[in-house]
Amino acid sequence: MRQLQSRNCQRWCLITMHLVQKTSGLSKKTEMHFQESCRFRPRILIDVSKIDMSTTVLGFKISMPIMIAPTAMQKMAHPEGEYATARAASAAGTIMTLSSWATSSVEEVASTGPGIRFFQLYVYKDRNVVAQLVRRAERAGFKAIALTVDTPRLGRREADIKNRFTLPPFLTLKNFEGLDLGKMDKADDSGLASYVAGQIDRTLSWKDVKWLQTITKLPILVKGVLTAEDTRIAVQSGAAGIIVSNHGARQLDYVPATISALEEVVKAAQGRVPVFLDGGVRRGTDVFKALALGASGIFIGRPVVFSLAAEGEAGVRKVLQMLREEFELTMALSGCRSLKEITRDHIVADWDTPRTQPRYTPRL
Repeated sequence: MRQLQSRNCQRWCLITMHLVQKTSGLSKKTEMHFQESCRFRPRILIDVSKIDMSTTVLGFKISMPIMIAPTAMQKMAHPEGEYATARAASAAGTIMTLSSWATSSVEEVASTGPGIRFFQLYVYKDRNVVAQLVRRAERAGFKAIALTVDTPRLGRREADIKNRFTLPPFLTLKNFEGLDLGKMDKADDSGLASYVAGQIDRTLSWKDVKWLQTITKLPILVKGVLTAEDTRIAVQSGAAGIIVSNHGARQLDYVPATISALEEVVKAAQGRVPVFLDGGVRRGTDVFKALALGASGIFIGRPVVFSLAAEGEAGVRKVLQMLREEFELTMALSGCRSLKEITRDHIVADWDTPRTQPRYTPRL
């Protein structure tokens, strides 16, 4: 990943690097600490000559439990942007999630060819805009809505403020282009923060999850859940699934790493809806840990953007293949031939109750 991150970065302006790398050092250390705090308990002498990584997400069969998370403005990373990502995901037999703030529209991404695609949704103050966008995604063949719920306001992204981040003049937020909402004006601090403050509805609440169900038949995934309390409400509100996400650790400092929040959410869901992990995955071993903790699949963001910047569609294909191969190897070396064989007993975490050894009583 680091090689892809650094290669050919002259094609990617400094501001874009800040866009995807502005996780604080504290957050990075937290994510890595919790990934490293999980250790494997591999089983041996199991025939692993055949490994099946396929799974089903919301009724759609995919080749592996590794999917692409929504990341905005991908044409800042590469001229083909979301087109390249969509084609790479389709070739890998997995799901791509398109951001509301993409530099390619839902119709343009659909035109790249067949594929299973979800649409990530921000709720704007103008609900007519939201309803229109959802209907467009539905007509374009998108299969689910991933509703982002952790952004009533944009977190303080200091790199954006320092760089006075805004979209280059040759790019727009394509999904809103005809609605006079596609431009992001320059500001004294962050153009993105000003855009969010002016457009995103801060009154968003659980009743709006039910409102969305009245305007679309698409299943709704609630993205941004970190607690058991919100998990239970999401299930009661009719969510089709939950995505455990801390928004790339860019919204609120000191939130838990997604891997550490995952098990709490899974237990609260009680199997009523699938739970997915978003963020913090850098290797196939991380995928295995997430599934062992109860995730039905994972979404990756930064690795896709780094690889897109380095090598376009070929880079995204490569990073998906790397993760697939690493995950398959981890399954084999852990004695798992299918995803259902990956269990909590295959890992031990630092936060587990210490495993007690039988007390030795000497024979007299």
